[in-house]
Amino acid sequence: MTPGVDAARAAGIAFELARYEHDPRAEGYGLEAADLLGIPPGRVFKTLVAKLDDGRLATAMVPVDRQLDLKALARALGARRASMVPADEAERATGYVVGGISPLGQKRRLATALDQSAEEHQTIYVSAGRRGLEIVLAPSDLATLTAAEVVPIARD
Repeated sequence: MTPGVDAARAAGIAFELARYEHDPRAEGYGLEAADLLGIPPGRVFKTLVAKLDDGRLATAMVPVDRQLDLKALARALGARRASMVPADEAERATGYVVGGISPLGQKRRLATALDQSAEEHQTIYVSAGRRGLEIVLAPSDLATLTAAEVVPIARD
């Protein structure tokens, strides 16, 4: 499967997998997932990688129909500033390709934040580690497995 799925299995949490046929021409991976799976975009969370001003890399999970608030992310993780990293750096740090970056089973544990809107849902969808494969799990399990701070980091 993927390291993300393996991590969920090893933790013994309840989860499901959702598959869809990824179109390589699609631009918004998360919005594509929501559309093809027939679920509201607010339940599908994208996994983004940012660099904090102290040099640490961080993972941020926000709904696919919203944007990451970099200032809020920095504050939540004890930094002054944050900036998005280039795709190749995100791929090296996580071991996944862009559009399939899972918050689970990354090559190394990064400081992590999950937007608090996740708590509005019993389950949310995040990438399972490849395009076209989502893992469906409780936000509390995701936060526990990733040691995430659950804070408001998304903006419209």
